[in-house]
This record gives sequence, structure tokens and C-alpha cells, in this order.
Amino acid sequence: MKIDAVNIPTAHPADVSGLERLFESGRLRPEEVTCIIGKTEGNGGRNDFTRDLAMKAFEDLFSRRLGISPREVTERMIFSLSGGCEGVVSPHIVVFSTSPDGTPQSEKRLALGIGHTREFAPEEIGRMPQIEETARVIRKVIDDIHADPRDVHLVQMKGAIPAFTARSNMEYSRAASALAAGVATGEIDAAKLSDDVVCRDWSLYSTVASCSAKPGLTRTEVMVLANSASWGGDLVIDHTALRDMLDVPSIHALFARMGMPVNGQLDDDQRRRLVGVFAKSEADPRGTVRGKRHTMLTDDDISDTRYSRCVLSSVIAAVLGDTAVYVSTRAEHHGPLGGGTVAVVVRM
Repeated sequence: MKIDAVNIPTAHPADVSGLERLFESGRLRPEEVTCIIGKTEGNGGRNDFTRDLAMKAFEDLFSRRLGISPREVTERMIFSLSGGCEGVVSPHIVVFSTSPDGTPQSEKRLALGIGHTREFAPEEIGRMPQIEETARVIRKVIDDIHADPRDVHLVQMKGAIPAFTARSNMEYSRAASALAAGVATGEIDAAKLSDDVVCRDWSLYSTVASCSAKPGLTRTEVMVLANSASWGGDLVIDHTALRDMLDVPSIHALFARMGMPVNGQLDDDQRRRLVGVFAKSEADPRGTVRGKRHTMLTDDDISDTRYSRCVLSSVIAAVLGDTAVYVSTRAEHHGPLGGGTVAVVVRM
């Protein structure tokens, strides 16, 4: 198997013209597209309709190109669209496609697989049934792409929220999904988990999870990116956990491990090799950043999610010299408390 990925700027939420041009040129084949991760420019809240506009455009495009219904489009591939391009973030999509013609390389290359959990009942969200089922699906996807759990660097998920109840909400769905990723990759001992630790024991976290949650979604959508000796191509992925939103040294160390040492900013060649950056951010619930008080959680005018997306995306963009970065909030059990996760895909 072989995977390819392209980072495409968008002019508005429903802009699929760049993707259309790649189809017309033969650079991408619509039947090989597996998933799309992207940033749309709404407010990222529950009333953010930019994601719906983008999804309608994607459904129409692939329905027409593949001759299938819009519902079949969402069964065939996964779309992970994050609203909110605060600060310098440039709206964009990263399109991943897979084909069977890859030749395994001497070194491990990027592998990608997708899956879905069963449908959840509202009372299961944020509790062990959601954790166990999500971990099962993640493990199955890892096996399907012939990867070692230790080589998994990003588990991108859209968490289920079948109906709002006391725990069937975004916070608990994200948290349980992240804990499930930690169990599936061996970062978290399943014996330490119970309903009571969710959103309480912050010592338990995944360094590879990236989960948002969608009201009305009855099952969780899962995408796993890993490095595998069974896959070909020229893409690789790595990740790190941030201790806070200012953790530039961890970002530098991540790029250095990938053979792209940073001296201030990435140089032109390094930026050409960069395919995508995917991060989770969090306004530290303890109310401080490196010992100094912050007001992200007490400002009644602006949501803390908008603050944290703006801050972390600006920090990452300053390192990269590139504003096409994917940052999603919040980050319950995604990295240490007040931190988050970052994964990077580059060309060798």
C-alpha cells in the first residue's frame, strides 16, 4: 500500500476548486481519497455552520465524481473539519489518498487506516463502554494497516454525542476517546481506568490522540496514522506532547527527529517537505501558564477555545514560517494538563 497527501488552501468554507483541479490533472484520484482533515473559518462553536457548508461541498463533489449518494460518501471516507481560524491560521485541507501500488521501503513509511465504532447510547458516553469500544476499533485499525502500536503517531477522531445528557457532551466524549487511544497504543494501563477517572485523573493521557466531538453523531469516527514497514511512498509521521501552549523546545525536538532541524524557522526546502501539522490546545484549567495567571477562562466576551487556538497556532506558525496549521481545542486527556498533542507529516 501507498499513501499520498496534499495540503490545499481554501478561499471559503465550500471551496473545493483546488481539489477539483488535482482530480482534473490526475494528481489525485477521487476513488482513492480516504480522509480529509481541514480548518474552516467559523467560530468553532456549536453554531459554526462553516463545517456544514464544507461537508455539503465535499459530499456533492464526491457523490458526483464517484456516482454514489452523499451518505455513501461519509461511509467511504472520513472528514475531520475543525472550525475556527483565529489569529494567523490559514484555512486549508489536507487530503489523504491510498493506493495498492506502493512498494515497501527500507525504512517505515506513513500508513493510514479508518474505522467506526458501533453506535453508542447516551449513557455510555464518557464511561467505560465508550472507552473499551473505541480502543477496540483503534486496535483493529492498527492491525489492519500492519503497524506496531508503538509506531502510531496520530489517532484522529470525531467523538460520538448521540444526545445531550449529564455526560453525553463534548468534554466527556473527547476525554473518553483520548483515553481509548492511550489504551490501544499502550500508553495507558487499562486496569487504571474507570468511569470515575474520566475528566478527573489528569495523570492519564495519550500523546497521540486528537479528538473533537459532534452533537448528534451516534458512533465515533476513527483515523489512525502510523509508520509501517508494509507501506511505500515518501511520507513519514512523528509526534510529541506539549507541556503547555508555549512549548517551542518540544516542537524543535520533534522536527529535529524528523531530520528537519529548526534554526529559528523552517527553511524553504523544509517548508516544501512539510505536508501537515495537527495539534490540540488547551487553556490550562488551573488558570496559569508557567506560573503566571491567564484570563482565557474568565473572559466573558471571548471563548477560551478561540484564545487557545489563536495562541498555539501562532506559536507553531512562528516556528514553521507557515500558517496552514491545524489546531483543535479542547484537550481533555490529550497530553499533560494544560498541554496538548502535536503530529507532523513530512516528505522524506
